[in-house]
Amino acid sequence: MKKREVPASVKDERLIKKRRDQMIKGAVNLFKEKGFHRTTTREIAKASGFSIGTLYEYIRTKEDVLYLVCDSIYDQVRERMQQDIDTKQGSIESLKLAVAHYFRVVNEMQDEVLVMYQEAKSLTKDALPYVLKKEIEMVAMFESVINGCVASGELELEEHEVKLIAHNIFVQGQMWGFRRWALQKIYTLDEYIELQTTLLLNGIHKEVVVKK
Repeated sequence: MKKREVPASVKDERLIKKRRDQMIKGAVNLFKEKGFHRTTTREIAKASGFSIGTLYEYIRTKEDVLYLVCDSIYDQVRERMQQDIDTKQGSIESLKLAVAHYFRVVNEMQDEVLVMYQEAKSLTKDALPYVLKKEIEMVAMFESVINGCVASGELELEEHEVKLIAHNIFVQGQMWGFRRWALQKIYTLDEYIELQTTLLLNGIHKEVVVKK
């Protein structure tokens, strides 16, 4: 899917990425603390370490910052999975690896995930469909891994079952972020990954057991 452009007056792509990464970090803390609507662009600029004038060299509106927060989550998930996982391998091990990698990315971006779920409703009418479509693309990556297992004979599942399982994985990963206040008092990340993976595989194939 073609990336949605956020216009900038600066032409240096590396500088744009650096400054926007700073904005994302500063804005996430503010959005989590105060909410999107109560946070000002001046506060975002200050939290990012530069002036309001510099801020507007890289974005047009406060909504652009929220969009960049959402977009960065999906970019990192996609890059990590594409780099480390062969989605067509067709093995249970590849599925377990995909789940673990995704959960770890969510763990690293807990605040961003929380803000995205709390504030995505504030995205502009053109940005929200884009972000939602990217979420479906992330789910499709899990579908590809599961379909590989079906093609290799590792699993026996119908198409509608594959789709639901992929959505379940996606939500279970993000649950680690937005339910962290409860879950992280009970489980370490490794324990959460192991238990969720065991429940997932036992639910779709009774003979599959996750080895410790």
